[in-house]
Amino acid sequence: MPLFEIETNAHVIITWAEDENEAKGTVFDCYPCDDVIRITKRPRNSWVISKAALGLTDQADLDPCSRARDCLSKAEGDKVHAIRLFMHETGTDLQQARKAIESNMVMGW
Repeated sequence: MPLFEIETNAHVIITWAEDENEAKGTVFDCYPCDDVIRITKRPRNSWVISKAALGLTDQADLDPCSRARDCLSKAEGDKVHAIRLFMHETGTDLQQARKAIESNMVMGW
């Protein structure tokens, strides 16, 4: 079954479908408010995302634990300040930042 890459106004969806119409149908079933901008049949049955294309080439960016410990160090152990720093530096939401900081506080930073 072919793999399709479908770009909508709000998402990039990767799905298997028999043909382009079935792929579009999947989008409309899951995201009825989205408009399909582009649909591409992938040449193989796998899809690869380049970390460099996403800007994840720096090793510190790949390891959220070292980033969390760095934020804790900068905040001198102040949990709330460390969470704010982590959110600012990584772009994560409050819940993810809180989990990262608290899990690293338990391990000892």
